Amino acid sequence: MGSKGPPPVTIHVTGFKKFCGVSENPTETIVSNLKEYMKKKGLPRGLILGNCVILETAGQGAVVPLYQTLQSALGPENSGSANNSRRIIWLHFGVDIGATRFAIESQAVNEATFYCPDEMGWEPQKVPIIPAEGGISRTRETSLPTEEITQALAKMGYEVMRSDNAGRFVCNYVYYHSLHFADQHGIKSLFVHVPPFFTIDEETQMQFAASLLGVLASLY
Repeated sequence: MGSKGPPPVTIHVTGFKKFCGVSENPTETIVSNLKEYMKKKGLPRGLILGNCVILETAGQGAVVPLYQTLQSALGPENSGSANNSRRIIWLHFGVDIGATRFAIESQAVNEATFYCPDEMGWEPQKVPIIPAEGGISRTRETSLPTEEITQALAKMGYEVMRSDNAGRFVCNYVYYHSLHFADQHGIKSLFVHVPPFFTIDEETQMQFAASLLGVLASLY
């Protein structure tokens, strides 16, 4: 009798809507089109592409829908304490308008310092994202091997780097909450910054997203 392979990994993906100075967010396009793109391309072995969700570019005012989105990945049996058998990754895409390459973010910082108001008008300065976790210097790191992921993508020809600074705006805000949630529920989280489409074109970014899904699936 043949032995059954490991269960597939399910990757859920988010992007963001517009925000100050960025009327068309490339991550909204990438994530909105990802399921159709992967259907044509073919999913890597051992991968299920789960929810593809576009988040409001907002911090405190969007925390409840953010947690509803994160919770949706766990299924009806969810909620309890961490279950290490869960093979679930939340993959978050955000745009860095000044970037010239992709950035695999290794950590988030417990600090909200917004350089402009978010889409709900909130503009915090040096505010802890989760006050119960301590001050604004507290960090959370992803449990995924960011160096290995970066090297695998670079070998495919992508302009990509590992980063330990996701900023202090909504991208970092969402990543910190997501890493906190992942730690509680025995799943994984990763944030990736992408350049605007005028720096790296849409087709290349769609190919990058597909390649990243394949790399993440291969880690299991």
